[in-house]
Amino acid sequence: MDATPNTQDTAPQPGTPAPDTSATDTDTITTVTLNDRVITLLGTAHVSRESTEEVKRRIRETKPDHVCVEIDAQRYKTLSEGQNWSNLKIDQVLRQRRGFLLLANLVLTSFQRKLGKQLGVKPGDEMKAAVLTSEEEGIPVTLADREIQVTLRRAWSQSSPWNKLKMMSALLASIFSNEELSEEDIENLKQKSALDDMMDELAVFLPSVKEVLIDERDQYLATKIFQADGKNVLAVIGAGHAPGITRWLKELEKEDRREAEKKLETITHVPPPSSFSRILPWIIPAIVLGLLAAGFVKSGWSQGIEMFMYWVVVNGTLSAIGALIALAHPLTIILSFIAAPFTSLNPTIGVGIVTGLFEGYIRRPRVLDFENLGDDILSVKGFFRNRITHVLIVFFLSSVGSAIGTFVAFPFLLNLLA
Repeated sequence: MDATPNTQDTAPQPGTPAPDTSATDTDTITTVTLNDRVITLLGTAHVSRESTEEVKRRIRETKPDHVCVEIDAQRYKTLSEGQNWSNLKIDQVLRQRRGFLLLANLVLTSFQRKLGKQLGVKPGDEMKAAVLTSEEEGIPVTLADREIQVTLRRAWSQSSPWNKLKMMSALLASIFSNEELSEEDIENLKQKSALDDMMDELAVFLPSVKEVLIDERDQYLATKIFQADGKNVLAVIGAGHAPGITRWLKELEKEDRREAEKKLETITHVPPPSSFSRILPWIIPAIVLGLLAAGFVKSGWSQGIEMFMYWVVVNGTLSAIGALIALAHPLTIILSFIAAPFTSLNPTIGVGIVTGLFEGYIRRPRVLDFENLGDDILSVKGFFRNRITHVLIVFFLSSVGSAIGTFVAFPFLLNLLA
């Protein structure tokens, strides 16, 4: 029998399916009836041992036709086998311009592991239990979450340079935070996963990427659950996803399956950069070069040299300060000062790539760094001590310093020219 859900939820955003009116809710269970199918959403407390036991008990007692689990294949492999860092090649990561994504991944991993240690529970245990119990019972399983790499890359591609800086700053702030959770905080966390909590924080800090971080995952999970075979489907999810998934399930019931597939494809690939995004990195260097050239033409050699030296000193000094804060090798700091003014005028390479590669060459990561990476990312000291994460910090902070230097120098160049 259908009933109106009693879960409170915020008003849906434009383009979001209307609230469901065919679901019954309890504290942890939301049942959605779609024609002759029954989909049960089991909202888990990701940091609670009770949730793990509830997942096992629910699967064994109800014997659903299919079980969907809120985890992707890569995260499940990491959860089951542990993270293998031995194949990580930091120089290739930087050359492929994936330094920011690797740093974001490490920070997310750090956030979840620190939370698990504080609460005495390993985040994701209930998802692992759902898969293993289903396999024991001979029930088909779907790993229904979107890959975290896709989520981060989509959020990154849709962010302005300023928002990218804000995103990385928010992530890094979690490393330096030693705040202990109160009992109230712990209870709130029982309504979502550690990953979801981090995504929520980012969405508040960066409303422009909320759709990617929150809404698209609800849509993706709902579509995978809807596509699962069987008339009696159980979905093990973070309780915070239940309202959004419920709305999308009712919307999917009205849609053609092909249309649903098209929508899913849209949110599972990283869109190519727009024409403006491709042009933007060239605009600022072109303006700066134009100002420097105008200084030579308008005011002569002396004025042009003065403007150029100002550019070098401001951009190089702030980048070097970033490298210094990162505790880079003295030679890396000097290289940062020399390289930043010129890499800032070349959109194909950033100063962080230069300083990161050089720091990695001078202080080559050791076997010990790979072995201890999982533990070192749990503390600020560990991030600086481990040579892999230290390279990434040097890469990031020297890049930030150069970016700040560009915007600081720009108005002064205009004044000197005037």
